[in-house]
Amino acid sequence: MIQGSMVALVTPMTPDNTLDWSALEKLVDWHLEQGTDAIVAVGTTGESATLDMEEHLAVIKAVVDQVGGRIPVIAGTGANSLTEALQLTRGARDAGADACLLVTPYYNKPSQEGLYRFHKTIAEQVDIPQYLYNVPGRTGVDMLPETVLRLAEVPNIQGIKEATGDMVRARTLIEQAPDGFIIISGDDATAVELMLLGGKGDISVTANVVPKAIAELCSLAIAGRAEEARALNERLMPLHQAMFVEANPIPVKWSLMEMGRIQSGIRLPMTPLDERFHDRVRDALQGADLV
Repeated sequence: MIQGSMVALVTPMTPDNTLDWSALEKLVDWHLEQGTDAIVAVGTTGESATLDMEEHLAVIKAVVDQVGGRIPVIAGTGANSLTEALQLTRGARDAGADACLLVTPYYNKPSQEGLYRFHKTIAEQVDIPQYLYNVPGRTGVDMLPETVLRLAEVPNIQGIKEATGDMVRARTLIEQAPDGFIIISGDDATAVELMLLGGKGDISVTANVVPKAIAELCSLAIAGRAEEARALNERLMPLHQAMFVEANPIPVKWSLMEMGRIQSGIRLPMTPLDERFHDRVRDALQGADLV
């Protein structure tokens, strides 16, 4: 079972917005040193929406090769086109990824039956473990718990990244999902509470800047050590909040640049962090002794 701290890794870019392969390798090595449990390559934080197909698969392959089997690599392969999602998922499998993360098909606004058939088709056609990803604030579509539970019965579909922050929903899924189907947080601020309910990890933006702390947080919460987990999360809350003062991954890429770990590249329509947020994000980084 994949569980624990799963960093939603940024995709480093140079100032002219070409992919920075050297920085990517160094980020992967840093996460391995810091105790990150799994790496999610080319998800939302990895700017999947601005990479072309060739770049997308090349980043997955580069992460897989650099990790070298030491921890699992989960590839973001969702799309609003079934053909594209199939192509990306097959490509990730062929690149050696351990699993794929597939966001609900955005913009199309499908019905619950459409969501069910879309994910079931991919699971049946591509032999690799798959995780659903529900983030209605970005996609414009909400995969309801009853649809998740239907899909939980499909071979290859092994869990969901639930990013609504809704603990009532999380509890329902955790209590009703079949054995072997896991619930993972996709919301740093509420991840501790989801894991204390029985969730198995956090696909984390904040882990990009404090990987060791998020790995510890997940370990404590999954073990049920509620007081310690909540105390650590309270200390990390300024960072959680700072990472979302503008749309992800704008603040986290700016933070990593301030920390000297990546260059300034970010692709349109995303723009560099607005100057009015610089002090707030820098204060959060300084409070965590990161700059």
